[in-house]
This record gives sequence, structure tokens and C-alpha cells, in this order.
Amino acid sequence: MSARDLRSRVQRRLQKASATQIRPEHLEQLCAYFGLLANWNKRLNLTALSLDPPTDEAIDRLLVEPTAALQAIEPGDESLIDLGSGGGSPAIPMKIGAPQLKLVMVEAKARKSAFLRDAIRQLGLADAEVENSRFENLLTRSELHEASDIVSVRAVRPDRQLWNPVMAFLKPGGRVFWFGSSGPDTHVVPPEFRVASTLPLPGSSQLIVLKRVS
Repeated sequence: MSARDLRSRVQRRLQKASATQIRPEHLEQLCAYFGLLANWNKRLNLTALSLDPPTDEAIDRLLVEPTAALQAIEPGDESLIDLGSGGGSPAIPMKIGAPQLKLVMVEAKARKSAFLRDAIRQLGLADAEVENSRFENLLTRSELHEASDIVSVRAVRPDRQLWNPVMAFLKPGGRVFWFGSSGPDTHVVPPEFRVASTLPLPGSSQLIVLKRVS
């Protein structure tokens, strides 16, 4: 698929999801990211979604959902930590659409981390970095404690190993952006959080926003 055809398809999918707040230059970056992901995916399993040629499901999951989630970003938000970044979605599309966010992507696998660093470099994303580490191992990093306005999570098991670093990284009043077909079970969510909002996403997905209240 040509770059022009991909751009047209992405634009149509964004319009269908009413995610039309993206700027033209950001649309170009989204497509460039998708192209990088497709090229790397040929030799490294970054996603099981079909990228070449791309399906509507792949475009929606990787680009449209994070773009739609931009409406949940608040004017004072300055920082985002993404846990288990994998192929870079939702973190990279969110960073593209909200370039003011300082982004930290946490990914345990070295080869996936190499892709994320290459994507940052090729897309020219400022204030973005990759931590090649298990996120619970970053609890010793004092500079990350209560440093983030948003923690984003997709395809990460919602257990205590997740919530301990989430609590450590989030500022008081900060939010968790939980991408998935359903939110985390209430019995594993610490009492320090409450559901602030729910945003339907393409297909059967949704964004659950959990706010830290203490």
C-alpha cells in the first residue's frame, strides 16, 4: 500500500471514530509510525495484527484508539509513562497527538526496546525515552516516583505487580488510562483509585480512566 493510500485509510478510520482533532502533520507522523511498525514486524513479532496489507482492525487498534483517547488528556498534563510498551501503541500515537507530554515507555524485551528507540529517532519525538526493564524493577528510581500525570496500560495483567509501580509513578490526582475490552476487575484495583470516566473506542474496546484519589 502506498503512503498516500495509507494516509487516506487512516483519515477515514479517524473520521468514522469521530477522532478528528488530529493535525495534518500529526497524521503524517501516525502513518510514518505505522510504516515503521510494519517493516520491523516482518522480522520481529511486535503485533499479531495484520499490517501488510493493513486491516481496519489494525489501524483502529494501533492508531485510532490512542488518537481517540486524546480527548481524555487534560490541559495540565505534562507526563506519560506507558507500561509494557511492546510495539509502541498506545504510547507513540498519544505522544504524536499530544507532543507536550514527556513520554517514558517501559519495555522488558531488548529487541522491542530497540524498535521503540528507532521509532523515537525516526519520528523526531522530543522528550521521549525507553526504559528496557521490567516496570517493577524501576521502583528504585526515585526520580520516577510521583512524577507522572498519566500511566497508560494495555495488555498487561492487572495484579499487584502492576499496581505497586502504578501507585509509585503517579502523581496524587494522576490517572491510569486502561485500554481494553473491559476494565480491570474491581477486586484487584487498589482503593486509592476510582473510575473517573469511560470512553467507547472502535469495535468492542474502551478506555477506562482511573483517577488516583489518595
